[in-house]
Amino acid sequence: MLPNLPFDPRHVLIGGAWRATAATLQLINPSDGSTLCQIARSTETDVDTAVIAAQTALDGAWGRMSALERGRCLTRLGELVLKHTDLLTTLETLDVGKPVTQARADAIALARYCEFYGGAADKVHGTTIPYLDGYTVYTLREPHGVTGHIVPWNYPMQIIGRSVGAALAMGNACVLKPAEDACLTALLFAHLAKEAGFPDGALNVVPGLGSEAGAALARHPGVQHLSFTGSVQTGRTIQTLAAENVVPVTLELGGKSPQIVFDDADLDAALPFLVNAGLQNAGQTCSAASRILVQRGVYDTIAARMADAYRAKTIGPANSDPDIGPLISTKQKARFETLLEAAHDLPSIAETPMPADLPTKGAYVQPRLYGPVPPEHPMAQDELFGPVQVLIPFDTEDDAIRIANGTVYGLVAGVWTADGARQMRLVKALKTGQVFLNNYGAGGGVELPFGGVGKSGHGREKGFEALYGFSTLKTVAAKHG
Repeated sequence: MLPNLPFDPRHVLIGGAWRATAATLQLINPSDGSTLCQIARSTETDVDTAVIAAQTALDGAWGRMSALERGRCLTRLGELVLKHTDLLTTLETLDVGKPVTQARADAIALARYCEFYGGAADKVHGTTIPYLDGYTVYTLREPHGVTGHIVPWNYPMQIIGRSVGAALAMGNACVLKPAEDACLTALLFAHLAKEAGFPDGALNVVPGLGSEAGAALARHPGVQHLSFTGSVQTGRTIQTLAAENVVPVTLELGGKSPQIVFDDADLDAALPFLVNAGLQNAGQTCSAASRILVQRGVYDTIAARMADAYRAKTIGPANSDPDIGPLISTKQKARFETLLEAAHDLPSIAETPMPADLPTKGAYVQPRLYGPVPPEHPMAQDELFGPVQVLIPFDTEDDAIRIANGTVYGLVAGVWTADGARQMRLVKALKTGQVFLNNYGAGGGVELPFGGVGKSGHGREKGFEALYGFSTLKTVAAKHG
């Protein structure tokens, strides 16, 4: 059952006002299959109204607000997020099926994004360019205008923070389309933004189906920049729709990220990262370390110790705070189990025990560890978005690089070795957006630019790079003699 909410989840927020939509959708608790509530099903008309409201804000109070004041709004919003951490945590636990500890970490990360971008809002500067005698040339960073944000269901709070937070800091007016499976924290965030003093229309939220509200936002001629996180297939559709209006798109798509373990690695330090980076959020993470590349000298040791870790993990309803909760929906469960059929010919190393008392209508799947797995096998190539990892043995450094780069993705990689020269060689050789040396994820790091290459997408979120992405550069050349 939902706690008391300061908003009606059946409503959208447009131009500072909560409005009912013509139709609604059911929101399901993935832990037990129960219905949480009805949510708004935004139409193309709702999206159009939201874009108009955003442009009106740009033409009015929001567009006139200084960078300093924008930053103060974001800072106040961060303080409100921290004040409402318990409610945000509860909503994410019910809505996404995320274990309590993980949901709370996401709420705190959302506050941190607001703090970071609140402090950064007035620190994005232009440059002066030495030029011909009699000229002064300089550059300005300006907002795109109305930005669209299509956010997935796996990390709603974190992705809203790194996307919407950066866009607002730069002075854009935002239209946010949260995933229909997980929109409650987005609606609470919008409610808190009003309380923090954002002018009406600076942030608008239109929940609904991707094929309806998402598509309408992607092709809307009034949107000047789009940010999308999700699957490669949907990202391709979003980019195609945006191309009709020649609109830039930031795409953060899938991954099949490797962690590479050499014989000289500190295995005690590596083991928690090897396992948890693959199983966190039930493996529903774009940067999940789903491939573990292990040099043969330590392969048997790694396999045995990871097997022990798998068997010790707990599975259960999100509110019981297990290690691993359900997938987001029974639809995703069915998809995952279909993809898992490709593993029928692979050696199984370990499975996490499934409790007998799991709710029968919950979207639970069994975490599995396979190995040794050929690097070209579908289980080592395809993004499964579930709690499965594969162990791939390798012999030489060149083998490790070839295997690590041997997918269509390039989001994140981890390297475990004590050899400093090897670390630098791997950093240069790996085709990814992020490389972690003797760690994986660096604790989240809101300051660390994030994004991929290949079919993992393009553009960068997080850190100052996101601010640059949510701005356009204007060059001014003044001739004064």
